[in-house]
Amino acid sequence: MPPKPRIALISSDQSAVALLQLRLQSKGYQVTVVDKTSAALGVFYSDPPDLIIVDFSSPCTGCRDLLLTLRSDSFFSPIPIIGIFPLSSEQESWDDFPLDDFISLPINFNELFSRITLSLTRLKRIFDNNPLTRLPGNTSIQRAIEESMGWPLTVCYVDINHFKPYNDVYGFSHGDEVIRMLARIMSNTVRETGGGFCGHVGGDDFVFIVPRERAEQVCKTVIDHFDRIVQTLFDEQIKQQGYYLAHNRKGEEEQIPLLAISIAIVPMDCADLTHAARVAEVAAELKKLAKKNSASSYVMDRRKLH
Repeated sequence: MPPKPRIALISSDQSAVALLQLRLQSKGYQVTVVDKTSAALGVFYSDPPDLIIVDFSSPCTGCRDLLLTLRSDSFFSPIPIIGIFPLSSEQESWDDFPLDDFISLPINFNELFSRITLSLTRLKRIFDNNPLTRLPGNTSIQRAIEESMGWPLTVCYVDINHFKPYNDVYGFSHGDEVIRMLARIMSNTVRETGGGFCGHVGGDDFVFIVPRERAEQVCKTVIDHFDRIVQTLFDEQIKQQGYYLAHNRKGEEEQIPLLAISIAIVPMDCADLTHAARVAEVAAELKKLAKKNSASSYVMDRRKLH
């Protein structure tokens, strides 16, 4: 089990610190107390916290400057910061207090624990999601695959055939739009056919997880929508001839087929799937088979199931 997050507590009120530290530790959090803001950066550099609580209800010399410094530092800026304020406190501008959340005295500890959990969960979600497509990234994908092991679900790996030469010839902005387009098609199809998980591994690689009985229909729909939209990316001459010209790594001109997608369908109740790494290995084998077809296609692993 991973260790509980580390919380840095900044306060000059020793009695408040003692109570906060006791209650936070009772939930398993590791707590570091900082009673002088001048020492905070040094403490944080040597042992970066996962979350910071700043007590503004006690004298907090330098707290505002510390907040602004943390927010201006790319290393510290993502760390969630929760402020504690007197009940009657009103802030004229939250720009001077760049917090992620706050709580008022007297402290409702159940509420504080909930705000801590939500802040940390939001941080994980923001950092895990791919910035281009906003889909969950590798950490979420790994967890979703592990949770699917042994169930009548399918993990479907998707990638775009001939994407690199398209990127090179038509430019990164067009390549990014193709990736966003595929993400939208995949997400919408999974949602409209009953729901499931969608993730973006990175680049032109995606994953979606749906029940086994829906997998092939979802793949057919994704392929159909992708192929229709791809036709709008090329002029009539290229569409008619079915290729465009580009230079390979040797500098030689060659014919590049139009964009297509390959999907590897891995049923998660296959008898020999005992860990997530094996799922990726099977998917890689299936995608090689799918890519032998110049058109968009999918291949399902049809070995013996549980």
